[in-house]
Amino acid sequence: MRKKIGMAAAMATTVALLAACSSGGSTEETSSPAASETTPAMSGGELTIWVDENREPAVAAAAETFKAETGATVTLIQKNFEDIRADFLAQVPTGEGPDITIGAHDWLGALVEGGVVNTVDLGANASSFAQVGLDAMSYDGQQYGMPYALEAIALVQNVDLVGEEAPATWDEMIQNGIDSGAERPFCITTNGEVGDGYNMYPFQTSFGAPVFVQEGGSYTSEVGMGGDAGTAFATWLSENGEAGEGYLSTTIDYAINNELFNSGKCAYTIQGPWALGDFTDVNFVVNPAPSAGGETAAPFVGVQGFYVSSQSANALLANEFLTNYVATTEAMQALYDADPRLPAFEGVDTASAPYPDAIAGFQASAENGVPMPNIPEMGQVWDFWNAAESAIIKGADPEATWTKMVDDLTAALAG
Repeated sequence: MRKKIGMAAAMATTVALLAACSSGGSTEETSSPAASETTPAMSGGELTIWVDENREPAVAAAAETFKAETGATVTLIQKNFEDIRADFLAQVPTGEGPDITIGAHDWLGALVEGGVVNTVDLGANASSFAQVGLDAMSYDGQQYGMPYALEAIALVQNVDLVGEEAPATWDEMIQNGIDSGAERPFCITTNGEVGDGYNMYPFQTSFGAPVFVQEGGSYTSEVGMGGDAGTAFATWLSENGEAGEGYLSTTIDYAINNELFNSGKCAYTIQGPWALGDFTDVNFVVNPAPSAGGETAAPFVGVQGFYVSSQSANALLANEFLTNYVATTEAMQALYDADPRLPAFEGVDTASAPYPDAIAGFQASAENGVPMPNIPEMGQVWDFWNAAESAIIKGADPEATWTKMVDDLTAALAG
């Protein structure tokens, strides 16, 4: 069955995402330097790059062009993505490891704290990247990585039940779902009894209650979920939970959520692009999540990109490779074709995606979003946060449970 995106999401993509990518680089900005510009240091240089299996062919293509135009040697080492962070942290301090590695933005705090990553200078190409991607790979105001791909959750809705138009608010969405006659107006993964702050985060941010306070675009270690905004969100969880309206339930895990939506029993759901393959029997569109608390519903945005080792003997060469050979439309297109995540670089054609129309909706959602915190403290948040949300949805006192969570988390971070 054909999948379509609503007009609202399409317009949001063409306007908002391009605005996020700023003024747009010209062909001259993103083209690689001519061979005549090759310096002696480049012609004798060597780079080692860690990359996973999916993206190795795309990086290899950029490396071949780099070698042909500069004379530098590039060696690619294929690694399991799950092993890269730990190996990079362990090997770089010993003088081993690569000059460049692919990686996720939420590693950055640990990489900076471990002293294993260098800053990068994106130069004239910086304006071609989505701002949320640049922010995600920055730390204390310094650019430590070059983004290339984004991911974010969004609202997925059953066209046959509720049409294509994006609801502006939670109440509007719920009423549309009720009017559709669906068994459930809305479903969301709560990871069973564990809780799932990640999927619920767009609604939490719409109350103005971020996980951590931000200053100058960077996250601090100050918990931002307390106060009146946090209490308002907790109250909303309770009102819509199992002891309230029942729209939020700890019985809905990932598989159940997808089955309910695919079977037409649920009019709306919150999901990421990774789930679209499960929606084989439903005509759907993808739009940004609606606001529940009055402010913009801002999901977490995950970012994939490249880092340069702090111990690289060829840091300038590594930066040259990234900014003039990877930060090009051709190289970014190859990376997208190899692993179709939302592009963080303008000019990438997403038509090759399994669900190209839906990609625009997820891009619009990412434009509304905020980077998942890349500070080390984020690792301590999940257990406290998820458990509190689950307890409130099941019927625990919202204000007392949420306040205790914030206090316990703050104490754990201080301790």
